[in-house]
Amino acid sequence: MAEKTKAAEISEGVKPRSVRVVLMALMIAMLLAMLDNMIIGTAMPTIVGELGGLEHLSWVVTAYTLATAASTPIWGKIGDMYGRKGSFLTSIVIFLIGSVLSGMSQDMGQLIGFRAIQGLGAGGLMVGVMAIIGDLIPPRERGKYQGMMAGVMALAMIGGPLVGGTITDHMGWRWSFYINLPLGAVALAMVTAVLHLPKKKAKGKIDYLGAALLTVAITSTVLVTTWGGTEYAWGSGEIVGLIILGVASIGAFLFAETKAAEPVMPLHIFRSRNFTLMSVIGFLVGFAMFGGVLYLPLFQQSVQGASATNSGLLLLPMLLSMMIVSLIAGRITTSSGKYKVFPIVGGALMVVGLFLLATMDTGTSRLTSGLYMAVLGAGLGFLMQITMLVAQNSVEMKDMGVASSSATLFRTLGGSFGVALMGSLFTSQVTDTMTDRLGPQAAQASGAARLDAASLAKLPETVRDAYQHAVAAGTHSAFLLGAAIAVLGFAAAWFVKEVPLRGAGPASAGGAGEGKAAQAPQESFSH
Repeated sequence: MAEKTKAAEISEGVKPRSVRVVLMALMIAMLLAMLDNMIIGTAMPTIVGELGGLEHLSWVVTAYTLATAASTPIWGKIGDMYGRKGSFLTSIVIFLIGSVLSGMSQDMGQLIGFRAIQGLGAGGLMVGVMAIIGDLIPPRERGKYQGMMAGVMALAMIGGPLVGGTITDHMGWRWSFYINLPLGAVALAMVTAVLHLPKKKAKGKIDYLGAALLTVAITSTVLVTTWGGTEYAWGSGEIVGLIILGVASIGAFLFAETKAAEPVMPLHIFRSRNFTLMSVIGFLVGFAMFGGVLYLPLFQQSVQGASATNSGLLLLPMLLSMMIVSLIAGRITTSSGKYKVFPIVGGALMVVGLFLLATMDTGTSRLTSGLYMAVLGAGLGFLMQITMLVAQNSVEMKDMGVASSSATLFRTLGGSFGVALMGSLFTSQVTDTMTDRLGPQAAQASGAARLDAASLAKLPETVRDAYQHAVAAGTHSAFLLGAAIAVLGFAAAWFVKEVPLRGAGPASAGGAGEGKAAQAPQESFSH
């Protein structure tokens, strides 16, 4: 009952209009974190042309991703211990400092280092947004805001490449980083002025040992998935060494967390069946989504001849479907308090959508591929925000930050694994198909299997035809793997327990409903 009272005090202490202003600021902050990589991706050829260092190009993205993933759980714990508002504002400032420094970079080494600083801030942005929403809005009411979050994601994915290309062409690549400043300043001002949350006093010291071990574990995992099969062979000493380091650091981390007074990731949150299941499903959603985002534009550019300039628009069927379904699912959740059906339906649609995408070949029309993408988008729409909602509803208010950061981390790691495993399979299939059609000498040429439509047009017809069939075969294998992995998410969804969502709603307006909602946290810790 104390948890419910605490949540009520927070939400009741903020006027509805103020909540809307805060949500707007949070959406801007989320847009900052998501838009950045999409914009920079378009600007990278120009950046390399000016700064050089082509051999270090991948580290511009890897440094950002590593810093984001490694800092995510730490930001969540800091928010729980010292207060959500202060940690969130600090993360925005760090992100903006990293943006300014990145824009001022004079060589590739500086850019990589400053991108890591930017990534540190980005880790706090995403966790801060989710945890503050968790503090301000009861789970029962949170569903109605799901469409907003899905809309921000769609806007970032569609608008990022367009904005990045426009800025780079007309203002220079440095403004791809400086554009974050006005958005960040608006978010800072709005959060500072309107957001009022209870101040917290830390009951113990930060778990530095746990944070260090978790950072090593995450770094090893991300580097294995980033380098494996590309920079180094899967059986190489570097990759095997990273795997051993990752496993050892995970084991040491789990042991350290059982001894820490204030663990950076309290293991007791995994006693909740729903929280553990949502972590697994979130991992698989990240696996499917990031793989799809990477290989769908590649297929449409290489096989269907679409322009790379509007690559974000190629994902429109998937993103619109995801946004609409997420909005509908959120409304139904708010009005009924029921949600178990959504992970099940979403898991089924994700499997079907990935399988349909695996059937695409050189004769597949854009309309057909668009319909397949819409099916996958609907599945993701049922899953994206529901996983976070149920995860947050499965823990006590004092663990809101670590619950949000853990759910975000598992989705991020799922994306890393998805891109790595689907990418390895894709590259291998492209190489094999090119070799079968053109001979062994084509294997090396196919290593750069990312030609755009303009480059393809310059190739001899025989080579172009072989390359298009190779990319189609590669995407077939990648999406087939995604469909097989997604089956695990569909199976996991059946074990979700329908625990009443905390907070207001038509079904919980009376005393009996409130009592039931108040008991939800305790119910969710049983298996």
